[in-house]
Amino acid sequence: MVSTVAWPGFHAWSLLRKHPVGDPPTNQSTKGPRKIIHIDMDAFYASVEQRDNAELRGRPVAVGGSEARGVVAAASYEARKFGVHSAMPSVTAKRKCPDLIFVKPRFDVYKAVSAQIWEIFAEYTPLIEPLSLDEAYLDVTENLKGMAVATEIALEIRAKIKAATHLNASAGISYNKFLAKMASDLNKPNGQAVITPKNGPAFVAALPVKKFHGVGPATAEKMHRLGIETGADLREKDIEFLVRHFGKSGPYFFGIARGIDERQVKPDRVRKSVGAEDTFAEDLHAYEPALVGLKPLIAKVWRYCEANQITGKTVTLKVKYADFTQITRARTIGHGFRSPQEVEESICSLLGAVFPISKGIRLLGVTLSSLEPLADTPVEQLAFRL
Repeated sequence: MVSTVAWPGFHAWSLLRKHPVGDPPTNQSTKGPRKIIHIDMDAFYASVEQRDNAELRGRPVAVGGSEARGVVAAASYEARKFGVHSAMPSVTAKRKCPDLIFVKPRFDVYKAVSAQIWEIFAEYTPLIEPLSLDEAYLDVTENLKGMAVATEIALEIRAKIKAATHLNASAGISYNKFLAKMASDLNKPNGQAVITPKNGPAFVAALPVKKFHGVGPATAEKMHRLGIETGADLREKDIEFLVRHFGKSGPYFFGIARGIDERQVKPDRVRKSVGAEDTFAEDLHAYEPALVGLKPLIAKVWRYCEANQITGKTVTLKVKYADFTQITRARTIGHGFRSPQEVEESICSLLGAVFPISKGIRLLGVTLSSLEPLADTPVEQLAFRL
């Protein structure tokens, strides 16, 4: 499966008008390139648990439910060595790592630690775009410290995070969000990397497309069938070709192949909905496999809701068929959903109404909207039992 990502604010069509295909445009203003930092805490939830419980340090830890229908919310680096990762069914994780220790999530603690980290960010810039409790973009082009070198800012921020929380953070520094995100993964854990405007296009050209942020197994496989193995191969394709084969993602791929990403760092984004979707490597034709594919999406959406203490009154099921036609089905209840079980019950009903089907399903999505604060609910009700 591959999670699909929307890339608002990217204007590849206008770039094409300004720059012929094959002639890479720059992402620089008259003031020079932007300075973007992507900060990503290392195995955040699991690291907090290991910090607070000495018995867990150095051992494989999974945050989430251990019961038969549980799902891993986060995994320590010791667990990741065995192939354990977030959104994995707990039974699968336990099979991969028999010594895995399950810990119930403590979102109140994670949120408090996140607030400490955000206070540090705010010492340097007001342009902070949160992606989750443990991840954010910072635009430090013009920063509150008057520091000229973004790598030094990243070093300072990581050192302050370590001193304040005793947790490690990794950072990526570049001239746009895509490359900053890619850079933050290069020296994990507890490291940082920089991709400059000079070496950005070359970095992308040499990178296998399967490692691109936003390109997962299914899309990578499709690219491979089209003869696209690396960023350099992708750059050879014109925008019409990319739109024809990848739809709305075509302009994104066109720009990224040239090291271009014009999205701005947007602080204080007002989220109107929370959603997740996956494209499957093989089309689904039956109800049960479709439900299995939806469960990790429900877990992902609910994990975000719990972490941010929000919920929604409306749940929407998105179904995209093999011929790229799609439908949505929604259900609204009188109060916000209180648990992932409630979300799953509504999704099961919506999914059941879709079957039987005459064509395969290539993508499924789950979205919560009409957001509101999540009412206080016993921890037992909020356990990951998907």
